[in-house]
Amino acid sequence: MLSTPRQQTIVLPGVTCIDSWQGRGTIGGTSKNKAVKQVLEHSATKQDERPAQAKTRGRTNLVAKVSGELRRAILAGEILAGERLPSEAGLTRQYEVSRTVIREAIASLRADGLVEARQGAGVFVISNQPSASQPFRSFDPARISSIIEVLELRTAVEVEAASLAAARRSPAQDEAIHERLSEIGQHIARGEPTIEADFAFHLAIADATNNPRFREFLEVMGRNVIPRTSLQDSDVEHTPGDYLARIQAEHRRIADAISAQDETAAQEAMRIHLKGSQQRYRTMLRRG
Repeated sequence: MLSTPRQQTIVLPGVTCIDSWQGRGTIGGTSKNKAVKQVLEHSATKQDERPAQAKTRGRTNLVAKVSGELRRAILAGEILAGERLPSEAGLTRQYEVSRTVIREAIASLRADGLVEARQGAGVFVISNQPSASQPFRSFDPARISSIIEVLELRTAVEVEAASLAAARRSPAQDEAIHERLSEIGQHIARGEPTIEADFAFHLAIADATNNPRFREFLEVMGRNVIPRTSLQDSDVEHTPGDYLARIQAEHRRIADAISAQDETAAQEAMRIHLKGSQQRYRTMLRRG
């Protein structure tokens, strides 16, 4: 039986020497990765790739460091099964990293079967031993072939999710989907990163299915389910405006179909959205 969560703050080890958030990153390095920008940008300008590579490594290293410290503490029994981790805000302050780093680190622990999120209560340790099954550990967002694999999987899951959302969504869930859609538009207008808002939009659709497994699937995958994540700087949106406008138009068709409770239209709109992304990345792969 799990013990009652302790009320005192858990002070985690290894928190004093992590640099501040350096998770701004773009794909760089291989000819395939150059093709990514060539397809997304109609008039790409050549840039020095070495700083971009360093930024991508910086984000990856911070996630690995935070998740590694938390994992070590859990496996060593310093945080016991049934105990609650500090809040996201608390972890952000302790590790001096962004919320995005903390979310990706927690997603890694969830994939290991070490923690679970409980609505309204926080994230709790559920085991001091890693799960034998660790899904998606080999996913590499810097590889186009890996992105295509995830898009195929998302298509199989999210097309059905859109249909279920159209059939089951409540007025409040419909409103939440359109709020997330509006937030994407606001970020685009201000030239701000759209990855988090895009991911939140897909999570809102998953919630509207009223089947919690759809949200769990996306959360295990993390924000890397959004293909352009590896092209994203944390402060400035690098994706061309016309590309974002096309993606946002696809989002709107999905949201409108769910709002109209048109299951077939919602399925087709989601299929077009995800299949279109697959096709764009297959083109990149061929050009690479």
